[in-house]
Amino acid sequence: MMEIMITGEILAAVAGTTAFAILFKVPYGHSVLSGAVGGVGWIIFRFASPICGTIMSCFLSSMAIVLFSRFLAVKKQCPAIVFMVPGLFPLVPGIAVYRTIYFLLINARGPALENGYEAMKSAAAIVLGIILVFELPQNIFSKRR
Repeated sequence: MMEIMITGEILAAVAGTTAFAILFKVPYGHSVLSGAVGGVGWIIFRFASPICGTIMSCFLSSMAIVLFSRFLAVKKQCPAIVFMVPGLFPLVPGIAVYRTIYFLLINARGPALENGYEAMKSAAAIVLGIILVFELPQNIFSKRR
């Protein structure tokens, strides 16, 4: 039963990422690859979460997404952002931001601060993962001649 649920989550991440890529006006062939990038990122996030927590999972999966995006960018001869931005879509801490605003509106400051802090940590982990991988030299990703 658990395998079906995890498979459903991965398929939802791929479908959501592909849909976001289409919305983002990524060319068709690249939007399918963007979906694959998002799926790989979600797989890493899903299996790393129980081991090292949500924040570290965001960091590791964002690193994997950016690595995969940079390799695909070289292979498809386009900017890495074409794959990276839609690929990061499943990792965005949307529910934490939603709960932060909700708790602020009902004047519950404690839960609002807790959810806001969690959202900020997740976003910072994603940004640090992006920065770390973009600091790698381009010749690592380019084709050997």
